[in-house]
Amino acid sequence: MGEVKKEDILEILKNYDKENITIATLGSHTSLHILRGAKDEGFRTAVVCEKGREVPYQRFDVADEYIIVDQFKDIVNEDVQQQLRDMNAIVVPHGSFVAYAGLDNVEDKFNVPMFGNRDILRWEAERDKERQLLVDGEVRIPFKYDSPADIDRPVMVKFPGARGGRGYFVASSPEEFDKKIDAMKERGWLEDEDVANAHIEEYVSGCNYCIHYFYSALDDKVEVMGMDTRYESSIDGYVRMPAKDQLDIDLSPSYVVTGNHPAVIRESLLPQVFEMGDKLVESAKKLVAPGMNGPFCMQTLVNDNLEVICFEISARTDGGTNTFMDSSPYSYLTHGKPMSMGRRISVEIKKALERDELEKIIT
Repeated sequence: MGEVKKEDILEILKNYDKENITIATLGSHTSLHILRGAKDEGFRTAVVCEKGREVPYQRFDVADEYIIVDQFKDIVNEDVQQQLRDMNAIVVPHGSFVAYAGLDNVEDKFNVPMFGNRDILRWEAERDKERQLLVDGEVRIPFKYDSPADIDRPVMVKFPGARGGRGYFVASSPEEFDKKIDAMKERGWLEDEDVANAHIEEYVSGCNYCIHYFYSALDDKVEVMGMDTRYESSIDGYVRMPAKDQLDIDLSPSYVVTGNHPAVIRESLLPQVFEMGDKLVESAKKLVAPGMNGPFCMQTLVNDNLEVICFEISARTDGGTNTFMDSSPYSYLTHGKPMSMGRRISVEIKKALERDELEKIIT
């Protein structure tokens, strides 16, 4: 079919009943607060849900409409797309949407209006593009190794796409890299083609803060919405063992995210937090306009020199926003009332409808 063009999406949008917009998303990842926030702002809501996984949305009563599919990737099927268009749906993407639907399908086949910048999703998925956004924005990032043969100190090894930490590992030598790659292949977590795309960077020792921002393309304003840290398996279980037992067991721990918990950062570090968010927004505007349109996340480490170092970004709603489905200290400071990331998205859509400026926030 070829690449989905913004002018075609705007033509679809032109035929929508603007008085009856539905906010829709895929039933996974951050859909609960996306849908709850939309209802709080007076929108109808719809969830595209894999058969057998609809229970949470029914129990929490966040969806007005259900589109039940055999597999999540069926959201790109033409019949599902037509149902969404018939509802006047604006789809809010998240990590699972990109992972299950497939980035190529989102770019080439998904002819439904989406909130945010569809084009920037590839920039977070491909490590070299992601790094370019940060380098061009002069954001402090870890040193990158070009080859496993160059490993001369502890490094973090990561792979493309929205994996939730699956397959990530720490290595300190080329030999350890090869050994752990083989272990991940045996578990079925990596394929041969993944290894060629391994992203190897210095292991920064520090405290983890995932910082959630919202960039309003309507008002050209960057907001800090919340922060979290992650529960990761099996590394969290591994470090709870006494050191002598860790040495006796070859566990090759992984970094699979299983949950999140809210965090606040030292107040004196907030100038760095705002500065790096502003820098990324300006870099993204130049490289892939309109840039970080809506929610984005900078995953950071703070070292003992009190430097905030960014090691990864999400160019859409990040899973850690589930820690403030009602509000966070930062979203409350900004808005003076309970404000989840999902609700903030719907506030922006409502404002665009009132101003007749949907084209600024939809692709």
